[in-house]
Amino acid sequence: MFMPLFTVFIIFVFVIRHAIRKNDARRDADNAAFFKKEHDANFVRKKSLDDLSYIRIREEDLPFGALPEDPEALEAERLIRGLIGEPIVNLTGISNTDLKLAYGTANITVLTQYDTNYMTLARALQKWSRALFQSGRYQEAARVLAFAIDTRTDISQSWHLYIECLRFHLGLAPEESRQKMISLLPVAQSLNSLSRDGIVRELEEAIGDL
Repeated sequence: MFMPLFTVFIIFVFVIRHAIRKNDARRDADNAAFFKKEHDANFVRKKSLDDLSYIRIREEDLPFGALPEDPEALEAERLIRGLIGEPIVNLTGISNTDLKLAYGTANITVLTQYDTNYMTLARALQKWSRALFQSGRYQEAARVLAFAIDTRTDISQSWHLYIECLRFHLGLAPEESRQKMISLLPVAQSLNSLSRDGIVRELEEAIGDL
């Protein structure tokens, strides 16, 4: 009676110890691979940044002045206008190590600035579109949101508001609304972000409801 229980216990301990050793070995291998990659990245020469997907802001593309008395909208507009002519690149989900490997260590500071500019833009677009949406300015909100999505924003609320505009607030026929959302699926699926799956799921559910 006691021998089988003891044997089971020994086997259990052995399995646990084996799993721990295996996990430790995998972690050590991952760490070694990371440090080698980081070491190699630090010796990559500076490369051209011409192939980056720069985001351009044109005043005529956005509804500046639509809410002249709304502080949140005005602050968002101020931030966005301040970025006109600045280099803006969406580098969401790309590590500094990968950026150094692709463009050289000497470019990491400027690339960080490009990405910071993008984060400022994405957040300002979200605040502006929310203010427009809450004020019932759905056409203007949709323009801002469409621009944000063109930049491949991963802010879930921006996607949610745009889906709400397409479904309920722009006077679109159900099939037209559905087709516009279907066209957004490849963009959502290409996002390099943890929020991607939730965004894709919301889009698919909205498409399915029409």
